[in-house]
Amino acid sequence: MTQSFSTAAHEQIIDTMIRLTRLSNSNRAIVAGGNVEETFVALHRRGFLRVTTAGISRAPFGQCSVGFVAGQNSLQALETAISEISPLLSPTATVAVLIDSRESGFGLKIREKLERTGFRIEAGVRCQQGFVLCAQRQKFCEIAKAA
Repeated sequence: MTQSFSTAAHEQIIDTMIRLTRLSNSNRAIVAGGNVEETFVALHRRGFLRVTTAGISRAPFGQCSVGFVAGQNSLQALETAISEISPLLSPTATVAVLIDSRESGFGLKIREKLERTGFRIEAGVRCQQGFVLCAQRQKFCEIAKAA
């Protein structure tokens, strides 16, 4: 289910995600989640042209340094989006995840999913429409070898 935010709220979320991930014009980024089109267009409008989506990505596995996941209402949908972009992210990638659910314990479950995929939460910021978590991939090469 796609949730559309007001323009001002969506702009605040995108700005927060950019700041937290330290996205630059030279970074490759990938977008997933329910608001893919809106997020993709918003990033392009800001001059980030090396952005793709999980559905159309031509980037080789492990080449994207930043991931954005936004617009999800359910834990399963967020987990699916994280799983979709995870193989496309580099061993030192940063990911920003919008948590827009008010469900009890939702943030903890997302944290566990991020940790299972090799990420450690670095920061979190409350926005009008939810909470943005920023996580950095930690020692992913070692985790992949162990698996």
